[in-house]
Amino acid sequence: MKFHFNKQCKLWFVIAFSLCLIILGVLVTFGFSAIVNLVIDHQVALRPGGQSFGWWAKPPVTPAVRVYVYNVTNADEFLNNGSKPILDELGPYVYREKWEKVNIVENPNGTISFNQKKVYAFSEEESVGMEDDVVIVPNIPMLSATSQSKHAARFLRLAMASIMDILKIKPFVEVTVGQLLWGYEDPLLKLAKDVVPKEQKLPYDEFGLFYGKNATSSDRVTMFTGVDDITQYGVIDKYNGRSHMTNWLKEECNRLNGSDGSIFPPHITHNTTLYVYEKDLCRLLPLNFEKEVTGRGGIPGYRFTPSPDVFASVDKNPDNLCYCPSGPPCAPHGLFNVSLCQYDSPVLISFPHFYMADDSLRTAVEGISPPEKDKHQFFIDVQPLMGTTLRARARVQINLAVSQVQDIKQVANFPDIVFPILWFEEGVEGLPDEVVNLMRIATTVPDKARTALMIALFTLGVLLFIVSVTCLVRKSHRQNTLHLDGSNYLAAQHIDQQKKKAKMDNGNKSN
Repeated sequence: MKFHFNKQCKLWFVIAFSLCLIILGVLVTFGFSAIVNLVIDHQVALRPGGQSFGWWAKPPVTPAVRVYVYNVTNADEFLNNGSKPILDELGPYVYREKWEKVNIVENPNGTISFNQKKVYAFSEEESVGMEDDVVIVPNIPMLSATSQSKHAARFLRLAMASIMDILKIKPFVEVTVGQLLWGYEDPLLKLAKDVVPKEQKLPYDEFGLFYGKNATSSDRVTMFTGVDDITQYGVIDKYNGRSHMTNWLKEECNRLNGSDGSIFPPHITHNTTLYVYEKDLCRLLPLNFEKEVTGRGGIPGYRFTPSPDVFASVDKNPDNLCYCPSGPPCAPHGLFNVSLCQYDSPVLISFPHFYMADDSLRTAVEGISPPEKDKHQFFIDVQPLMGTTLRARARVQINLAVSQVQDIKQVANFPDIVFPILWFEEGVEGLPDEVVNLMRIATTVPDKARTALMIALFTLGVLLFIVSVTCLVRKSHRQNTLHLDGSNYLAAQHIDQQKKKAKMDNGNKSN
C-alpha cells in the first residue's frame, strides 16, 4: 500500500514539473526578447573600458568624402553677355578620413564631453583628378560681401566697388581644388582682418569650404551615454555649452538634441524618427524610415532618409516658416538658408543636383544632369536593435545665392541666381569584420536560442504531462479493476457459505 502511494506521488510531481516547463515555455515566448534587450542595452551604453566605448571613441572604419566641383566654363560670357552659366562637374576628389574623439571627460549626469578630431588624406587612387586641378568658381567672399551691402547706404556700395577695383577682385576666381576646399588667401578677407573691429572679425584667415576641418574641432560636444537612460543613448545634450540654438523663431526649430549620425537610441521601429545634428547645417535633420535593407554580412537594417518636405518652401510646408526669420521671401523649394550659421554669407544648402528641389533651379544653369535617387539621396542605414549605423551617405550640395547690386559695377550685370558651387558625400560603406561578426551574433543568436528553447520546453513539458497523466489514469483503472475482482470474490464466498449453511439446516431438519 505504501509503495503504491509513493508511486502515485511521483506521478503527480512529474505532472507538476511538466506544467512548470510549459509555463516556462510561455514565459520564454513572451519575455525572452525583453531579457535580450536588457543585455543589449547594457552592452551598447558607453562605459569607459567597454568595447562599444572603444569603437565609439575611435571608430574602426575609414570613412570617405567624395567631392564634385562645378567648374564654370563660360564665366566671361555669363558676366558680359548674360549667357546661361555652363558648368562642368569635375570629380570625384576622394579623401579618406580618420575619426577620433579626444579630450573625453565623463560627467556626473550620465553624459560625456569630447572634441571631434578628423584627419583627411587625399586618395589619388580613388579620385578622378588631382588636388591641383584648376577650377573657376564664384568668388564666395566677394559675392557674400556685395550681397550684404545690397541694402547699405549708396556711398558704402561705391566705396566697396572702388576697393574691389584697387584689389582687382573679380566675381569669379581661378583656384585649385585643394585651395577651394582647404583654404587660400583672399584679399578681401585679408583687408577685413586689418580694418574690421576685433569683435566682428571672422574666425579664420583664409577662405575654404572645408577650412579648419582637417584638425581637432574646437567645438565641445556633450552627449548622453545611455547608461542611465538608454532612450537618450548618443543624443546631444549640449553643443559648446548651449542646449539650444538661437537662430530660429520657434523652440522646436532651435533644438539640437539629435545624434551625430554614428549611433542612435536602440530598438528602432518603422515609426521612429531619427534626428541628426550637424553644425554646418544649422539645424536638426529629421530622417524617416524608407525601407528594410541588408547590410554587410547579412546584418538586417532600416534605411532612413529625409522626407521630401524637409527643405520644402513655406507654401508647401508651413512648418518651415520658423527657419525663415528674415522672410518672406524665404528659401525656394528644395533649398535651406544657412546664412545665419555662415557669417551672413548667402549660402543655401540643397541635396545634390537639386534632388527634391524645384527643377527650375537646375535648369537655370547648363551642365547639371537630372537628379537620380541612387546617386544623390541622403540616407543612413541603421541596425534597429542596437542603433548602430551600418552604412551612410550624407550627400549635400553647397550653393550661393547671387543677386544684382546697384553701384557695384563688378556685379551690376549679375542676374538673381542660385549658383551651385560643389556637392559632396561623406559616408561609411560598411563595418569591419570584427564588428559585423558580433552584430550577427547579437541579431541572430537570440532569436534562434529563443525558438530552440521554446520548442524544447513545450515539447518536453507536453510529453511529460501526457505520459504522467496516462500512467496515472492506467493506475487508477487497474486499482478499480482489482477492487471489483476482490468484491466479486467476497460475494462468491458469502454465497457459498450461505449454501452450506442452508444444507446443514436442511440436514438437521431431516434428522
